[in-house]
Amino acid sequence: MSFNKQRYDTMQFNRCGNSGLKLPAISMGCWNNFGVRAEPGNMKALLRRCFDLGITHFDLANNYGPPPGSAEENVGRVLASEFGSHRDELIISTKAGYLMWPGPYGDWGSRKYILASLDQSLKRLGLDYVDIFYHHRRDPETPLEESMGALDSAVRQGKAIYAGISNYNGEDSKKVMEIARRLNLPLVINQSAYSMIRRNIEGSLVPYAREIGMGIIAFCPLAQGLLTDKYLRGIPADSRAANPDGTLQAAGVNESTISKVGKLNELAQARGQSLAQMALMWVLRDAGVTSALIGASKVRQLEENVAALENRAFSEDEFSAIDRILAG
Repeated sequence: MSFNKQRYDTMQFNRCGNSGLKLPAISMGCWNNFGVRAEPGNMKALLRRCFDLGITHFDLANNYGPPPGSAEENVGRVLASEFGSHRDELIISTKAGYLMWPGPYGDWGSRKYILASLDQSLKRLGLDYVDIFYHHRRDPETPLEESMGALDSAVRQGKAIYAGISNYNGEDSKKVMEIARRLNLPLVINQSAYSMIRRNIEGSLVPYAREIGMGIIAFCPLAQGLLTDKYLRGIPADSRAANPDGTLQAAGVNESTISKVGKLNELAQARGQSLAQMALMWVLRDAGVTSALIGASKVRQLEENVAALENRAFSEDEFSAIDRILAG
């Protein structure tokens, strides 16, 4: 079955910092919905529909699943069966930084761990290289020079094209960019949590990223489903909050948050959008944010999210209203 030949006609692609890399405004995160409990046909349908809609970036990490490693294995099977002749149109990313195996070499940011993890990831994915390889979190006990040196080795060995960091604050991002420039390492992106209800990067990472020419890709832009209409009437049985493997705890779906979400939903409806669509476009309102990383579990969710690009503009009154709701 062939892919949509017009897949690049409507998707917006944004330059990643000062680099030559462009990413789709909406990227696909292959985390909870690609573990062992995921249905193979649904995983295949999701990734095929992504590509048909112009989403060329599939994001993973060594520990995605559950269990860790299973998401890479499952995506690797889909890449082999469905995308064999389209590898050069795809941006595949993975990461290393969280616990993967016992002992002192299976976690954090040593050169030993980072490079061993990448080899394991490539084997699970069935690929010779990834397009972006991230260090997933700052290791407080390992020098930044060592962790960045490991990323540099991965690029020089041809196992990654670009390097990235994830969950690094603005100050550390500036430090590692200085190291990267000395190494001539193409460090192009920082992946960080960012949404209407998690805005801490605005005063730190976003200004630094602009200054040093680094792109930002926002994960959890929908706050793991909170910024949708899913929880306005309680916790659905098929939601992340109800999933024992899910990363959204039911305790996070509290009365105060849901009250704000309800008001945001009313504003979105006045804009002619769903709350999810408005929340995605709000994250992308800043030119420093290259892409919003979604985690759809159903094709219809994916289609709804991409349709948000049809209305990206906000008025100053809308921005003010959103700020008032979030501050309430």
